[in-house]
Amino acid sequence: MTRLTADVWVSAYLTRLRLQDIPAFVVKKGDLTAGAVLVKLNTLDGQATAYQRSFDLMSGERTWVVLSEGEERSVDEALARQRSFDPDLWVIEVEDRAGRHLLDEPGLAD
Repeated sequence: MTRLTADVWVSAYLTRLRLQDIPAFVVKKGDLTAGAVLVKLNTLDGQATAYQRSFDLMSGERTWVVLSEGEERSVDEALARQRSFDPDLWVIEVEDRAGRHLLDEPGLAD
């Protein structure tokens, strides 16, 4: 199976969010082909959660796992640490009071 490039995946993700009227934007643009993608969910109440894709060795599937959650400032600090040692990293910020990020929908783990 062919993997999508990072820029194609990000574009498709932003489109899915836009179709659901969920605001999102690229905070940090990474490598177009192979950059890792982190998603920050900002619930606009001072809280946030950052997600990263992880490879499940047992099933062979890629899944989204929590990188950091809590006060938005501490989540931003965790993202800044990740960015400091991975210049190819993408960071997408999703803003939704209901906590929707769509990462659990089919096709977004690819």
